[in-house]
Amino acid sequence: MRLKKFMENDQYPRDLFLLLFVGGLFTLSTALSNTFVNIFLWKQSGQIIDIAFYNLSIVVMQPIAFYGAGWFAKKIDRVIVLRIGVLILALFYIGVLFLGSLASNYLIVLGATLGLGLGFYWLAFNVLTLEVTEPETRDFFNGYLGVLNSLSGMIGPLSAGFIITRMDKHLGYETIFTISMILFLIAVVISFFLKRRKADGHFGLKEVFQERKENRSWMQLLKAHFFQGFREGTFIFLIVIWVYTASKSEFALGTFGFVQSVVSFIGYYTVSHYLKPNNRKKAIFAGGLLLFISPFILLLPISFTLLIIYGVSVSIAYPLLLVPYVTLTYDIIGKCRGIHEKRIEYIVVREFYLNAGRIISIITFLIVVNLLSEEKGIPLLLPILGAGHFLIYFCIKNVPMPKTVPQKTIELAETQQDGNTPNKQ
Repeated sequence: MRLKKFMENDQYPRDLFLLLFVGGLFTLSTALSNTFVNIFLWKQSGQIIDIAFYNLSIVVMQPIAFYGAGWFAKKIDRVIVLRIGVLILALFYIGVLFLGSLASNYLIVLGATLGLGLGFYWLAFNVLTLEVTEPETRDFFNGYLGVLNSLSGMIGPLSAGFIITRMDKHLGYETIFTISMILFLIAVVISFFLKRRKADGHFGLKEVFQERKENRSWMQLLKAHFFQGFREGTFIFLIVIWVYTASKSEFALGTFGFVQSVVSFIGYYTVSHYLKPNNRKKAIFAGGLLLFISPFILLLPISFTLLIIYGVSVSIAYPLLLVPYVTLTYDIIGKCRGIHEKRIEYIVVREFYLNAGRIISIITFLIVVNLLSEEKGIPLLLPILGAGHFLIYFCIKNVPMPKTVPQKTIELAETQQDGNTPNKQ
């Protein structure tokens, strides 16, 4: 009945559901393959430094892609930008399949391609979400998108791990990459049924950067996003490789992702329904503190059980941090000067800071590991880089919190990252 009601009353019901399908296909595809791309490349190279360079090329390309996608979105059409992003992501998997055992020789090219696709996709998807939904349909849209994200996070890694372990390893990887490519190509086809949305206005970031001087909350939010990226840059690939090396099994890696997704789903549901308004900053502090403490677990002798304990702890911490933090993010952006005309630019600038943190994180990792070796450098780096999310609290502690938390916060929090991986690390 609720579905029928929304289809009858929404001004753009077809576009709402079409965009939902595209988002669901994207989530399922990335849940299936993104974690295992790092392992596929690492098994060829054997060097964690090479995987760091691969991920560095992703996060360097993403802000460039966001800028280009923002310009295209203002000059041409948001739907075309979305279509370009999804098509590039499909081409990435075609490239991995075509290169096969030679893929590790083209890490920078592959990473840059993935970063380009992610930047175009997320810029368009974020803007289109605002445009194809109305206040009365937004909770419906984000609610079902959150369900798709959660189901994909539970099913995707576990299914991919099962497929790889039941087949010849190389054939198993080819199978899941092929499935991901097909899902993205289906998303491209669906995008042709979306209503074209031409834009007007001048694309420029000068006013948005100047807003930092006039709006202290905006400046503090950007600092918080830098520190958010400071942890994510290295942890997003390091933990995945550690889980695999500790277990020697793709199925165990899929199980790790499944456990994280189940705990996160319960956590997001609990926090979004029971967190009191006056406790939001306390939740950000508690979540950030737990994320700061959790890497110390990894200083003990690594085992799969220990990594599961780590995975559960961070899956508890992320809902505590992200639910109120994402609400605050959208509240601050919504009150910035010229937000109606410059909403694309505000998203682009936010991504600049987020990816700047990721870039600094990976460069720091490369320098320290090169100087001290992996054995000595990684234990030193874990607590330092792991402090990134804890520092978010100190950036926003004096920023006024919104009076209400929309129900969509849980889904926005789950999709706050740009899709590098379906699991938070």
